[in-house]
Amino acid sequence: MSHASSAPNPLLAGWATPFEVPPFGEIEVGHFAPAFEQALAGHRVEIAAVAGSAEVPTFANTIEALERAGRTLGRISDMFSNLASANTSEEIEAVERDISPKLAVHFSRLYLDEALFRRVDDLFRRRQTLDLSAEQARVLERYHTAFRRAGAHLPREAKERLAAISERLASLGTLFRQNILADEQDYTLVLQGEDDLAGLPDDLRAAAREAAEARGMPGQAVITLSRSNVEPFLQFSTRRDLREKVFRAFIARGDRGGETDNKALIAEIVALRAERARLLGYPSFAHFRLDDCMAKTPQAVRDLLGEVWRLARERALLDREALQKLIQEEGGNFRLAPWDWRYYAEKLRKARHDVDESQIKPYLQLDRVIEAAFYTATQLFGLSFHRRDDVQVWHPDVRVWEVKGPDGRHAGLFFGDYYARPSKHGGAWMTTLRDQERLCGDVHPLVVNIMNFNKATDGAPSLLSYDDARTLFHEFGHALHALLSDVTYPVVSGTSVLTDWVELPSQLYEHWFERPEVLRRFALHYKTGEPMPEDLLRRVLAARTFNQGFATVEYVASALVDLEFHSLPQADRLDVADFEAKTLAQIGMPEEIAMRHRSPHFEHVFASGGYASAYYSYMWSEVLDADAFRAFEEKGDIFDPATARKLRDHVYAAGGSRDPETLYIAFRGRLPTPDALLARRGLAEFMPAGET
Repeated sequence: MSHASSAPNPLLAGWATPFEVPPFGEIEVGHFAPAFEQALAGHRVEIAAVAGSAEVPTFANTIEALERAGRTLGRISDMFSNLASANTSEEIEAVERDISPKLAVHFSRLYLDEALFRRVDDLFRRRQTLDLSAEQARVLERYHTAFRRAGAHLPREAKERLAAISERLASLGTLFRQNILADEQDYTLVLQGEDDLAGLPDDLRAAAREAAEARGMPGQAVITLSRSNVEPFLQFSTRRDLREKVFRAFIARGDRGGETDNKALIAEIVALRAERARLLGYPSFAHFRLDDCMAKTPQAVRDLLGEVWRLARERALLDREALQKLIQEEGGNFRLAPWDWRYYAEKLRKARHDVDESQIKPYLQLDRVIEAAFYTATQLFGLSFHRRDDVQVWHPDVRVWEVKGPDGRHAGLFFGDYYARPSKHGGAWMTTLRDQERLCGDVHPLVVNIMNFNKATDGAPSLLSYDDARTLFHEFGHALHALLSDVTYPVVSGTSVLTDWVELPSQLYEHWFERPEVLRRFALHYKTGEPMPEDLLRRVLAARTFNQGFATVEYVASALVDLEFHSLPQADRLDVADFEAKTLAQIGMPEEIAMRHRSPHFEHVFASGGYASAYYSYMWSEVLDADAFRAFEEKGDIFDPATARKLRDHVYAAGGSRDPETLYIAFRGRLPTPDALLARRGLAEFMPAGET
């Protein structure tokens, strides 16, 4: 991608491409700044027309007008955001640093516009007399809530300060995520010879060679700070000294001192969020954030996390004793450390369940797992997937499928970007290049899944760990939430839902990956094509709850630290490292386990506001998804058609068109209890008799 030429800006023209996909091949970095400038100006004109209308407010001339406005800005922003995350460069990062605060200012002005709020507030007060559909009533409520939570009802001085806070937070969030990527790009552990490669399976060795090739080091092998590199290295490397080096580098992302250190950014982010909450009348940012979630209050979150923490910690401490015993039996004279846990846990899994990752991986080819995800969607929802090679993409590794509904008609496009590369941020996520809606015609979605799997070399298939395969199903569950969306208004389309509801469709979808009906069909050996032997399948499924104490502790610790940062009524002179350490000490964090996301690289929470105070939502949604899958188990058919129809109608297709509790009750007939979650994580045995 180069700088813009003098040719017309393709971002501002109609896209005469298949399915009106962004013309990635024609876009140059220099196109973005002028395109954003023109799109922002156009949106301001549209908003001013709505706010300045002399007509009596109606749903059509106010809410629908707002929904129709800013289309050009939206499509440019969606495309740019995807590039900035999945195929970035120094030039794109410079544009990102410039445009992020401008976009924040723009939308602050929109939601702080007094005249616009008066129109929305007038409609909201008269909502019972407007003859609105259920979806329209929900859309009006969401707009009114957005204006109130932005501070549109506050005095001018407060609104000006809120706008300044939003602008600064946008800049800080961009710097935060760019610092993490810089640290990840800066680090490689070069593996020198067979001694450094000891214990590593063939696929990880191949991935290490591929990672070296991508970094201009042909013929060598390196471990990067991609989680898909780090975790298997910690799991298999027999070199304890190298495991320690990789672990320490991994947890130090954003915490290395110098220009890329994120601790000062976190302190300012937390302080600004606390100030925003006070201006809006809340005792803390956590109270503000959770007021618009299913949980409602920080105490409700603490109640859930606290109970799960107690049970998970008890389980983890028992496993810690077993791992320490293994070390001693092998003649080790050292205490178990965080860089040892995965290595010895793999040995313990072999001892307890007679299964290890090296036995499982040959049966989990990336392409077969993709097929399994598609097959499950076909069985549940009647979707079909057809590979397209005529659609432009942002990187040669990206694959595209046309998705068709049960009637054979076009339903959307699905983009899969599966492999790690230096230009891509770490992690796995789902996003869209266009959302489903019917307000401006029958608009079909363009849905993206981003992963960071290791890419095999020499034409060999890419093999996934069990957790990686489950992650693919998780992100595809998010994709289905967008692909199956069946609403009129963009503001409630697809994944535009409350944060602690958004993980239900994704986590629920993971259940199908772990079913023998699916694994028997798609867990085929990459060399022989033979299905996973029944005995191995039985042992794999029996080991599903193995090490769940560790996994739950590392997750819940991150969620609790997030919550406590944002429960501070103010955060002047916050010492981030000290606060994190004291919070972990208060909950009794085992020193042998690290947080899944330490604060200096916790992008979910600090790179944007999406999961701030809300990282707990994965656990909240897991209460829902564990109970929801029981609806199929109770029918004795994991693809039961009647249950699948209800799931589609009330979860995947409904978007944010109704309140989540209403949607869940419509699907299940009642609200869930946590017992299914505890059973799934293998923690139910630690509950006192009589408790649920």
